[in-house]
Amino acid sequence: MLAIDFITLFPEMVLPAARHSMLARAEASGRVKFGAANPRNFSTDAHHTVDDSPFGGGPGMVMRPDVVSQAIDSVLEEGGKVLIMEPWGVPFSQPIARDLSKEKQLVLVCGHYEGIDARVQEKYGAMPISVGDYVLTGGEIPALIIADAVTRLLQGVLGDPESLNADSHADGLLSYPQYTRPWDWEGLTPPEVLRSGNHAAIAKWRRQMSLKMTQQLRPDLLEKADLDQRDRDLL
Repeated sequence: MLAIDFITLFPEMVLPAARHSMLARAEASGRVKFGAANPRNFSTDAHHTVDDSPFGGGPGMVMRPDVVSQAIDSVLEEGGKVLIMEPWGVPFSQPIARDLSKEKQLVLVCGHYEGIDARVQEKYGAMPISVGDYVLTGGEIPALIIADAVTRLLQGVLGDPESLNADSHADGLLSYPQYTRPWDWEGLTPPEVLRSGNHAAIAKWRRQMSLKMTQQLRPDLLEKADLDQRDRDLL
């Protein structure tokens, strides 16, 4: 079982979100366990302060290392991996999600204000991680994205394990378009090959569309993809 613990000022924001749909079923089946610790609970002053002004001056406030560290220590198990949500962190990806799904515990630290005192990362050897080149008001949404992406990779979470192989990024490419009933919807119909019954032709079309979409939307992925001669012929 994988334990995923959020370090957050807003447990009421992350835990209910993590307990819906597939993630809720994964927790109910014992494949994952969600928890949270609030740094504010470890602050000892009357106002439960968790931040202070940055050394050296500058705008905003910085989350204090003492209260954040105590919150981490309250949930961290031996062998657990600490990740800090940071816009300058390592870009999150499907390969990283696969690696994280093999851990026994993930502690996802959600920052606010101008961020978290850098000594927290240093103390725990934490992995700074980013879900994109933009800045959010806090780390809760990125942490939920990571929790979702990792949980669905755990064995037995998806009803059909083959769904993982059809995912975008599973093989370094984007996925192909999907269609379902009705066949004719507002004058729009799917490609005829999809009801041909010719499985080889369908597989070829899907691969070609996967390559085409990646070429058009994410050429950077195509440059890194492991393509064989058949893929090059399809392109």
